[in-house]
Amino acid sequence: MVAEAQRHRGREGPESHREADGHREGAARARRRRLSRARWRSPLGRRILLLNTLVLLIPILGLLHLEDYRDGLIEAEAQSLTTQARAYAFALAGGAVVVAPNGEQRLVGDQAARITRLLLGDSKVRARIFVQSGELVADSFRFSNLTGGIEIYELPPPGGEGGLRGWLSALYDRALQLFAVAVDLPLYRENDRQKASDYEEVERALQGASNAVARRDGRGGLVISVAVPLQRYRQVLAALMLSKDGSDIQAAVQDRRGDILLVFGIALCVTVLLSFYLTGTIARPIRRLAEAADLVRRSKNRQVALPDLSHRRDEIGDLSEALRDMTEALWNRMDAIERFAADVSHEIKNPLTSVRSAVETVALVDDPAQQKKLMAIILDDVARLDRLISDISNASRLDAELSRAETEPVELRNLLAAVVDSYAASGKTEWPSFRLEIPDDDKPLVVSGIEDRLGQVFRNLITNAISFSPPQGEVRLTLSREDGQALVAVEDSGPGIPEGKLAAIFDRFYSERPKGEKFGAHSGLGLSISKQIVEAHGGAIWAENRQDDAGRIEGARFVVRLPLE
Repeated sequence: MVAEAQRHRGREGPESHREADGHREGAARARRRRLSRARWRSPLGRRILLLNTLVLLIPILGLLHLEDYRDGLIEAEAQSLTTQARAYAFALAGGAVVVAPNGEQRLVGDQAARITRLLLGDSKVRARIFVQSGELVADSFRFSNLTGGIEIYELPPPGGEGGLRGWLSALYDRALQLFAVAVDLPLYRENDRQKASDYEEVERALQGASNAVARRDGRGGLVISVAVPLQRYRQVLAALMLSKDGSDIQAAVQDRRGDILLVFGIALCVTVLLSFYLTGTIARPIRRLAEAADLVRRSKNRQVALPDLSHRRDEIGDLSEALRDMTEALWNRMDAIERFAADVSHEIKNPLTSVRSAVETVALVDDPAQQKKLMAIILDDVARLDRLISDISNASRLDAELSRAETEPVELRNLLAAVVDSYAASGKTEWPSFRLEIPDDDKPLVVSGIEDRLGQVFRNLITNAISFSPPQGEVRLTLSREDGQALVAVEDSGPGIPEGKLAAIFDRFYSERPKGEKFGAHSGLGLSISKQIVEAHGGAIWAENRQDDAGRIEGARFVVRLPLE
């Protein structure tokens, strides 16, 4: 058997070592990645910043489309120019139109130009008059005649808007150029010799209808023009065209856009600062916890402690407290494993020492009777070792089994009845009698647990009670309900439990056996395993002595408390 176990370990050893090495290498790589990561390169911090910025950009990008605002300003400017043009047309019809002797009406171009310049003054509005033949007869931006005069244009101001708003505006213009769509305004063109056919609004005005058109001038500016009929006595003599650049409109749109961009810039700065703040309050504590947990994992003692962030009233504080509790539970589990290993070593060493002594002695004894006696001792010790190893193996597997097994509703009435019936049906006369007392009501006594393991607890307690009770004694089991808990009491009629040992009897390998019982017949793990099972089900187990009215001990009582569903 030993050779087979060694061969089995030899087959599994290399694979297990390779798997463990792979886990260690993966953990080391993850640790180096966490330690080499700069604070500002936190993936969680980047996600926070990105999401906050995207949420901020969604309304801002919608506000940056100011076409409706610009169209409204253009429409208002066109209406103003139309009203102004109609007033000028009425004045020109009265002062620049002459009537021939034959009754024919004629517009005098020079006089119309002078009147137009007087009406406009220093205004930025340009007036042009086209007669029915399509010829341009007056232009307020030209002095002298139309073929060789001085033409006046207002130049744009030098430089541009400066400061943060200017920078943001220029950046916005470049962004619009990258994502530009089809231009919605026609291009303004002006020929050297202008004619009415060059402008659709003039042609419609010569037909008696007023019209307004907005155009782009090719330099990023706007030109708004309106044309109204110049008529007298309902006869259309010419068309008056007023045009004006859209610098005021562009300035208004640019101011609105600059305000939006300025607010966006301020909001973006605040968002970035808040994102860094959130990164510092969320990502950095999590990184501290991860690094401390890694140090705890690599440390071989308890000098490394996780950061205590329980003062934070949030999820990170809960995480810190949970990790600290988990670490403490792991250390306690490791301490328990070390104590268990020490106890196992001690318990196994005793029979091994006895076997060794008997083997050494049997080789020196020639008396067959003595040799037979020594061989009996060796067999007893081997049987004790086998029993110890079996119980130790069951105890070591119990914790893992309890964590993996599925719980189910367990009716305690049926479980206790089945356990008691199995003992009562054995027919052993040296055993005491058995009695089960359960409530006679119809209320269920159901707990959530593993039925086989709960049955193991009650069997251990009954077996323990049998070993201490005399043949004429009685083992009584009582099931009751108390404050949402199920109580199961197992009583015997034995000598009771020694004073000061009521808690120690649940320790591993503790054995307090009746007088006359063969030494080594029990491993001392039964009550310890029972306690482990009951606590895994969220319950408790304890021992106490039964006493009569005079205070004499009548036996022992073991009580199991389990939470009801």
